[in-house]
Amino acid sequence: MKEFLTTRAVFTVEELDSAAAKNKGTRNSLLQYFRKQGRIVPVRRGLYLVVPAGMAPDAALVDPYLIAAKAAPDAVIGYHSALEVHGRAYSTFSTVTFFSARLRGEFSFRGYSFRPVLPPAALRDAAEGQNGVVRRNRAGVDLAVTGLERTLVDVLDRPLLSGGWEEVWRSLEAVEFFDLDAVVAYTLLLNNGATAAKVGFFLTQHKEALMVEDRHLAPLLKLRPRQPQYWERAKRNGGKLNGEWNIIVPEEILRRSWEEVA
Repeated sequence: MKEFLTTRAVFTVEELDSAAAKNKGTRNSLLQYFRKQGRIVPVRRGLYLVVPAGMAPDAALVDPYLIAAKAAPDAVIGYHSALEVHGRAYSTFSTVTFFSARLRGEFSFRGYSFRPVLPPAALRDAAEGQNGVVRRNRAGVDLAVTGLERTLVDVLDRPLLSGGWEEVWRSLEAVEFFDLDAVVAYTLLLNNGATAAKVGFFLTQHKEALMVEDRHLAPLLKLRPRQPQYWERAKRNGGKLNGEWNIIVPEEILRRSWEEVA
């Protein structure tokens, strides 16, 4: 068990069962003993933080992305949290968002909130569940996170999960290169006209910087809404219609209000 703890920053009871516990009784005894010793701290049911030897439990550092990665067997870090993992987020948040079809309800631990969200409907069958997902090794933990191409589409699709437009725009503009074929393929997979329009608008706005070609935009134009749609469903006031993409774009995006001098 001590060797098990030295190789992990967080662990699940399933991992303990596989590596060190012969049965449920043994596992429970090990957990009870090492909790009393101050070597592990419960995060939520079935998930534990490992305290380095010689350190007080309250002083143990928390890597929130590792916790999110272990929160559910199908956890995939996404939206703004994916930008943070990739080092491209403009700001760092105390909420970690991850996809999971198996875990419902937020939980908190030491100042962080962990928010599971359902994957998009097009990805809920097993064949598509890992579309656009990459693996990263972080402190010995195999972490699943959406790649930058899928993340671009996801944060434009649901900006409220990513801190709003200023945060989304500033973060995406910190990325020097996207595989645009992958961006388009993922957008088409979602098969959502409004999302295609938002992605198309963003690519058009950054056509030179991202080396966007007409061949990237053409399939998105075919998928754009037939009738004008608001950029955000919850905000149906204000904005200006972009005729090319048939979408009503918020004024703050058009004028890049975050760049205005107060």
